Amino acid sequence: MTYCVAMRLDAGLVFLSDSRTNAGVDHINTFRKMHVFEKPGERVLVLMTSGNLSISQSVVNTLREKLESSRGSNLHKVRNMFEAAKHVGDCLREVHARDAEALRKFGVDFASSLILGGQIKGEEQRVFNIYAAGNFIEATPETPYFQIGESKYGKPIIDRVIGARTSLDEAAKCALISMDSTIRSNLSVGLPLDLVIYENDTLKVGRHINITQDSAYYGQIRKQWGEQLRQGFAALPAPDWNAL
Repeated sequence: MTYCVAMRLDAGLVFLSDSRTNAGVDHINTFRKMHVFEKPGERVLVLMTSGNLSISQSVVNTLREKLESSRGSNLHKVRNMFEAAKHVGDCLREVHARDAEALRKFGVDFASSLILGGQIKGEEQRVFNIYAAGNFIEATPETPYFQIGESKYGKPIIDRVIGARTSLDEAAKCALISMDSTIRSNLSVGLPLDLVIYENDTLKVGRHINITQDSAYYGQIRKQWGEQLRQGFAALPAPDWNAL
């Protein structure tokens, strides 16, 4: 399983992904689910993947092969983020055309979800949620974030905190708390984490951080968050059953 979240804010973009994959409790591995495609000063694109690992890796490898080819479209040639999302969707369809039938014969669903976000010079920053069929939707000021994978445990804190005017630091903190809530409730999501913070209109990655079990800040906020939740719960009044 996977948990990835991307936030589109006035100040920039925040991306966070875990790196755990599993085929049962006794077969757990680590694979990176965040991929950065960057030409500083011209474009920054961040892709996060969820679902069948072989499908995700095939899509990423197809994107990289097209970058190395002098023919056809690629993520360094597309004119805007909408074309970038279409290009990723097309690559996903290529993988589907090649592998879906073979997977079906072995009882494996063609399951893949992607988040693509970033900015290309000359347009505003944008974030897209791309589905297994290659179609996609875009984040809006009213819905400024997307999640893929095991999303339900980390959603409540984001809904309460994140808005278009949230600062990048506050959004990164919220994303990390969202991830910690997910890790605590689902063993199939785990460290290390990839965190990318992009400041609007800079056209370069500001921070790309690998967060491990030894990361001091992550350890601090997960401890304080748990303690303050317990304190807040203890401070709530006991039920007045006659008033219910």
